[in-house]
Order: sequence, then structure tokens, then C-alpha cells
Amino acid sequence: MHDYLLSLLLGIIEGLTEFLPVSSTAHLRISEALLHISLSDPYWKMYSIVIQLGAILCLPIYFRSRIAGLFRKFPRGETADRTLFNHPLTLVCVAFVVTAGPAWLLHKKIGANLESLLVIGWSLLIGGIVMWVVDARFGHPPANGRYRTERMEEVSLAQAIWIGFCQIFSAVFPGTSRSMSTIAAGQVSGMSRSAALEFSFFLSMPTMIAATCYDLLKTLRAHTGETALGRMPANSHEWITLGIGFVVSFIIALGVVAWFMNWVRHRGFVPFAIYRIIVGGAVLAWVMLGHTK
Repeated sequence: MHDYLLSLLLGIIEGLTEFLPVSSTAHLRISEALLHISLSDPYWKMYSIVIQLGAILCLPIYFRSRIAGLFRKFPRGETADRTLFNHPLTLVCVAFVVTAGPAWLLHKKIGANLESLLVIGWSLLIGGIVMWVVDARFGHPPANGRYRTERMEEVSLAQAIWIGFCQIFSAVFPGTSRSMSTIAAGQVSGMSRSAALEFSFFLSMPTMIAATCYDLLKTLRAHTGETALGRMPANSHEWITLGIGFVVSFIIALGVVAWFMNWVRHRGFVPFAIYRIIVGGAVLAWVMLGHTK
């Protein structure tokens, strides 16, 4: 397959799956295995990180007015009942810190799991079951007709810490999906679907930008006495290939975020759970049949 067409395909896959609760990491890893892209190739290792950053950068664009409003009313909030310590922006930072520390300490384990389709398959399967159960149990308003947390502005410190903690699982076990773990955690803690999804999106901005920039730096910068794992494009062909993936992932992800926000307001997450279970089962069967590992 020509590199430009391959980049277009991978950009579409990344854009489609980055913010849906199906794990973009899993889909890129599976696609690379199916398309026989060497994960040890320095260029493609760098490429997969950069196109993920392209998808992530759509969030500040999509939520620009929402972000501006939160900063404008900081720290009192929309209803003037918030403080510096429980404003939504502060709580996003709290959840990020809760995730970042353990994830950094476990970076070697995370790196090893990224190479394992067996881990990815089980994570997709188990995560799909968890999502299905959580949405069935917590996806509808309680008997009084109102969630404890209807909107992101109502999120509590305890909920932010809980969501940040659950996000660790998506870092350690690729295929779990960062959005799946944070959305499910939010629902379990009493948040409505839309509130859990919006907080998940806001949390993904510092989390994924920090993670991808760290991964890119780690990949391109050699440790003492070692060779860098990745490399920047060496010619115009490679720059164009990278640019196609970056731009396509950004555009597709922007459309997915807008669609997903509308979908969640009227429907649940069960279709994504079923999809995860099917794909996870297929990956496990593929691995067990000895096609890969």
C-alpha cells in the first residue's frame, strides 16, 4: 500500500476512535499488525504518536467557547457557589495529577503492554462488559428523576479523584480506553451521561497532550549510550505522509466529538460495549490461533 494511502487510512482510524470509548491505541495497534507495519520502525513509531496529537488538538477548538466561559467565571463558577478548590477547571487538574503520578511510575509496564495484542484483546473484551453493566445500571436517572451530578459544573472533588484513579487503568492496560474508564467512573459516581462525557473530554486535554508529548520526547531523544527509538521525517515524502495523518486525524476527530456529544444526550453506550466485546473476542481468537502475539 502506498504510504499516502496508508497514512490516510491510519488518520481516519485514529480520528474515529480517539474519543469514542473503543480505544484508539488498540485500533492503531491492530491496524499496524494487519497492515504489517513494523512497530520497531523509528519513523512509524513517531508517526503513531504525532497523529494522536492531531486528534487531541481538536478538543480545544471544539470546546473553545466553553473553555473561555469557565476561565471567565473562575473561580466562582456559573452560579457563584464554587471556590478555587472545587471549580471544574481545578478538578480537571486534580484528576490529571491523580492519573499522572502512578502512570509515570508504571511507564515500563505500560510500554510492555502496548506491544501485546493479548493484553489489548482482553482489555477490549473486559472493558466492553464493564461498560455495558455500568450503563445499564447507572445510565438512567434515579427514582427522583435527577442525577446527583447533572452538569460538569456540579462535579465534586471526590468524583474528580475517583475518575482520575480509574483513568490509570486505561494507561496501564491499552485497549481499556481512556474515555471508557473515565465515563464509566463518572456514571458510577452519580454523574449523568452528558456530564461524565464532558468531564472526560476536558480531562483528556491535559492528560493526552502531556502523554503524547512525553512519548514523543522519549521516542525521539536517545538515552545515554542508546539509540533513539523514533525519528523525525527525513525527506519531503515522509513529511507529507506525516502531514496527511495529522490533518486527517484532526478533521475526523472534530466531527466525531460533535456527533458523540449529541449521541450521548439521547442514547447510551451499549452499542460501543457490544462492539468492544466483538473486537476483543476477535483479537483474542487471532492471537490464540498463532497469527501474532
